[in-house]
Parts: sequence; C-alpha cells; structure tokens
Amino acid sequence: MKENPQLNSSFQLILSATEQLIEEKGCRQTTMQDIIGRTGLSKGAIYHYVTGKDELFGLILKARTEQINTKFFEIVSKEETVGINDPLNVIANGVAKHSTEHDVTNKIFIYLLGRMDNQKVEEILKDVYSHSLAISTKWIEVGQEEGAIPLVVNAEKMASIFLTFMYGLRVQSTVNKDSSNLNMGDIYQVMFRSLQ
Repeated sequence: MKENPQLNSSFQLILSATEQLIEEKGCRQTTMQDIIGRTGLSKGAIYHYVTGKDELFGLILKARTEQINTKFFEIVSKEETVGINDPLNVIANGVAKHSTEHDVTNKIFIYLLGRMDNQKVEEILKDVYSHSLAISTKWIEVGQEEGAIPLVVNAEKMASIFLTFMYGLRVQSTVNKDSSNLNMGDIYQVMFRSLQ
C-alpha cells in the first residue's frame, strides 16, 4: 500500500464498488478496470490508494474488522454496559456474519489464501492477520481492564486462538456449504467459555 488510506468518500466508494463487484462476479473475475468503471474514478485516483486488486481485497478485510471494532467500542463506552455479554455479542455476531460462504470477506479470504504462493499476497494476508490480532488482543485487554475477563488470560495468545477458530469457520463454510454451520450463539458460547 502506498499510504495508509483515510476514510474519505473516494476510498469508501472504491471499497463499496469492489464489494459489489465481488458479489456479482467473484474475486477472480473482478478486475481493476471493472472497479475503475464502477466507481467512475480515474485509474490514478484508485492507484493512489492501492497497487492492485489483491491489496484492495486486503484493505476490505481490514475495513470490515474496523467496523466490528467500532461497534465494540460503541458498546463498551455506553454507561449501561456491564460485563462481557454485550461486547462479546458484537464480536460473535461479526464472526458469524463474516464466516458464511456468501459473505464478501469470506470470498476474499479464501481467494487470497489460494494465492499464498505469491509473495505479495502472502505479505497482504500477514498484514491482515497482524491487524486482526492487534484488534482482538485489545478487545481482551479492555475486558481485563473492566474486570470482565480474568487477568490470567494471556490476551495475545487467546486472540490468536480466536483468529484460528474464525479462519477455520471460514474454510468450513466454504467446504461444507450446508446450513449446519455454527451460529452466532454457538460462537458466543465458545468465546465466552474460553475467556473464563
């Protein structure tokens, strides 16, 4: 990535248009030319933010994690929020939503995972993982600061376990397309019990 993109309207338009195209055409068939055409932005405007579609796909993954993070901190900052239930529901709901085979982020994750032999894609996925790990670790630390999660829980190690679980759900929903996947309540229970 050339620079850390700001959450401005052009960047949001690029993300939104790319997600729409992936829903319509899939990751492989979506091209930078499609994105340029859909947004109406110039090639230079798009390449101001990214060097290619794989990098753009990685930014979509990070943006979705940021959306969950924003909701998490909105819930945590409410005076009436006590304990772990509401913040954990936000996380579990996000994991459940993004782990279905039809979710754009799941499609992107599986697509990029299949391209790990490309060094640039490997770096993009490592960056996405590091970003997700840092945010997940912060969620656990906030829970510890509030007294909702025991201090003996190793925040980074537990966040790593949760990411492994989440990535496993993504692969499972891709391989096993029936409706028997875990739901939000199941995911909540796994996370809740792990944090006690």
